[in-house]
Amino acid sequence: MAHHRDQVKAKKHLGQHFLKDENIAKKIGDTLTLNGYKKVLEIGPGMGVLTKYLLQKKVETYVIEIDTESVEYLQANYLNLAPRILEKDFLKYNLNEVFNDEPFAITGNFPYNISSQIVFKTLEMRNQIPEFTGMFQKEVAQRICSKEGSKVYGIMSVLTQAFYDAEYLFTVPPSVFNPPPKVDSGVLRLIRKENFTLPCDEKLFFKVIKQGFQQRRKTLRNSLKTFNLSDNLKANSIFGQRPEQLNVQEFIELTQLIENDNN
Repeated sequence: MAHHRDQVKAKKHLGQHFLKDENIAKKIGDTLTLNGYKKVLEIGPGMGVLTKYLLQKKVETYVIEIDTESVEYLQANYLNLAPRILEKDFLKYNLNEVFNDEPFAITGNFPYNISSQIVFKTLEMRNQIPEFTGMFQKEVAQRICSKEGSKVYGIMSVLTQAFYDAEYLFTVPPSVFNPPPKVDSGVLRLIRKENFTLPCDEKLFFKVIKQGFQQRRKTLRNSLKTFNLSDNLKANSIFGQRPEQLNVQEFIELTQLIENDNN
């Protein structure tokens, strides 16, 4: 197998930073538990440093890559992978053209500029994605995994943890990438909760969280004014709190209160 690391140049506009450390690539591959799915999709494989460890596992590996140069490199160097290389934009592509409603896991060294959008698309497809692991900018990974009361706890933390158990696994220094990013990276794992259906209106739940955190310094009584809450409801002590003080369960209860108040 040809190993010309310089065959693909990292492209700034795609947020590419190629991982060059084999140990870390293997370690990221090993974050997958392989429970509850037989297929895995790697986003942004670049030159396949992580891909080759995925190909050794008892799952069928697919990769999705927007960069033509990387796709050509993978096709030339990973012949057995060729039929499962999708030259597509993950954010725009309908994955069921490949996965037909079957479960699959997601992993990757995610391009920093779209990492949050990758998480939101995963949440939309959570019925099919029992597990999600991968590398983000460290502060994004920490935010996704943070608990209530933390300064970085926010919209992404609550929405992700409503459906997944989130765990921050390890930190990766800039020096193991080409070109090195300006910040540390962090690897996390999300495992879907057994019971991941919300016991409240999902659209309202998302709305309440977004509205609450848009003015995170204010109490919920003030930030949720647009919901036209009754005085009776506003007297409830939960509205005296700020959004970062509420855990997922409390946000669900808050949504139920607003739902009942509006009916």
